[in-house]
Amino acid sequence: MERNLKNVLVISFGFLLLFTAYGGLQSLQSSLHSEEGLGVASLSVLYAALILSSMFLPPILIKKLGCKWTIAGSMCCYIAFSLGNFYASWYTLIPTSVILGLGGAPLWSAKCTYLTIAGNSYAKKAGKNGKDIINQYFGVFFLIFQSSGIWGNLISSLVFSQASNKASGVLAVLLIVIFLDQIKSDQAETEKEKLETPSFWSTFLATFQHLKDKRQCLLIPLTMYSGFEQGFLSGDYTKTYVTCALGIHYVGYVMICFSAVNSLCSLLFGKISQFTGRKLLFALATVTNTACIIALLLWKPHPKQLAVFFIFPALWGLSDSIWQTQTNGLYSVLFEKHTEAAFANYRLWESCGFVIAFGYSTKLQVYIKLYILLSVLVLSMVTYGVVEYLEAKSSPGTPTATKKENVGPPTQETYM
Repeated sequence: MERNLKNVLVISFGFLLLFTAYGGLQSLQSSLHSEEGLGVASLSVLYAALILSSMFLPPILIKKLGCKWTIAGSMCCYIAFSLGNFYASWYTLIPTSVILGLGGAPLWSAKCTYLTIAGNSYAKKAGKNGKDIINQYFGVFFLIFQSSGIWGNLISSLVFSQASNKASGVLAVLLIVIFLDQIKSDQAETEKEKLETPSFWSTFLATFQHLKDKRQCLLIPLTMYSGFEQGFLSGDYTKTYVTCALGIHYVGYVMICFSAVNSLCSLLFGKISQFTGRKLLFALATVTNTACIIALLLWKPHPKQLAVFFIFPALWGLSDSIWQTQTNGLYSVLFEKHTEAAFANYRLWESCGFVIAFGYSTKLQVYIKLYILLSVLVLSMVTYGVVEYLEAKSSPGTPTATKKENVGPPTQETYM
């Protein structure tokens, strides 16, 4: 347990350091580089590259390099983006945005794959439920990772130098390289299985082949909603409500509130999910988000209502902690044998949600965006409900975590 927990903490603190550097830069792109729309253009290019990366790179890199070196190499892509911000121009920011986008999907897919394998490995040895251990691992990860929003926004709000940001990115890479153990998907695999390395093309197409699984297709709305809801809070809520009523200098503090609640709730829900089950937590997130959306439709912000401006991001952080921990855990349980391809799809569709939300951000009025958000949320819960129904129907009376159903081509097994 100590070794597994150590590896979870190494990954978590590596992401904390990396995204403390990156988060502050991302939130200030449109303000720091407003000339000719350079900041917005760099974010658009970044997410476009992230979508392309999600389609192809994660299964290939994870199978060739393993999770550890995929994480380390992808982190270097984020450092390149930080360097590009030191000498911001069209010739530095756009190329480094592409580099970051290409590294983003492998980074997150490798992280999710690592935590899933580590959780299942410990669960088998300890005779525990793999689903519960995985949820705990994701809870610990998001507790530490989401706190990066606190430090990143605090740095942005206090306008510290960007030099400290670059240094924390380098420390993240060193932490992973030195302290993270390499991991294999199956310590007891036979010699024959070790020699059966999947072909390049089967690996290359693994992300698309995974869409043959109807459960993956049904989870697309839920995964995209994660991008929609995060994009709305960081883009539309801060701009339309906070900046207009309180001023731009409050944006960082509002996002710190969101990150702090998100961080604490991630650990809480990761722990209690073994008692409540994921369905009850998804229901809680749905009710909370729905209430917030309706309240925002009715609310007329006023500077004297200072506390209200922080209540919304706090409730949003509670909901987002459930969307992040439980959706990641759901992917881990449903697609245990195809983690690389599954989490590549996760990053692909979540990125699509971000891109769509950013794309119509300047085109539509805020009340229309809220109706869109509510519609996607309702659709997400319907399709998620179908997934739960299919799972219960396929193995009645059998815990989901014990299912060994292998959907899709055998070439998508996890080889490290």
